[in-house]
Amino acid sequence: MTIRSLFVTRLYEALVDAPALLDDLEHSVRTLAREDRAGRAWCRANGYQGYTSYASLGDLPARDPLFAELVRLLNRHVRSFAQALHFDLARPPRLDSLWVNLLKPGGAHSGHIHPHSIISGTFYVCVPAGSGGLKIEDPRLPMMMAAPPHRADAPEDSRSFVYAEPQPGLVLLWESWLRHEVPPSTGKGDRISVSFNYR
Repeated sequence: MTIRSLFVTRLYEALVDAPALLDDLEHSVRTLAREDRAGRAWCRANGYQGYTSYASLGDLPARDPLFAELVRLLNRHVRSFAQALHFDLARPPRLDSLWVNLLKPGGAHSGHIHPHSIISGTFYVCVPAGSGGLKIEDPRLPMMMAAPPHRADAPEDSRSFVYAEPQPGLVLLWESWLRHEVPPSTGKGDRISVSFNYR
């Protein structure tokens, strides 16, 4: 008897050892959260518990050299991941968008995908204890219909949801069609991250 694993969903994880970059990025994000009026207004209007530059600042790498440095670092990881995914590309993936997130305790981001890109990800800057992991959904879930639930001891590759535990300096990458969410944080401090899309 043979059982084959088909249509594998990959998650890329790498830890970046750059404490000075993390400190500087935290300072930059907190400064943006104070000074970006349009971003703060968007967060209030959309019930975002904290601050995100998602709808207000589309030029962070040009605006702040720290984000340009981060993009150079991310480019290497995204190229490696694209190669591991066996993508047949005429040129390396290019950054399409990049935004910062400062989630207050209790803040969350409901399940979503990132259309119009091929690789998406998050770089974690500040992760207080209790922040919780990124919840990743089995992409087959909407089609499982009458499938029974999995046992509690099922291996990771057989679960309907997997949690990737963030820590400062962690780069997570996934294919942009993969549905994911940020469950409510029970941490006592702000969870700060930088999210991005490549096309």
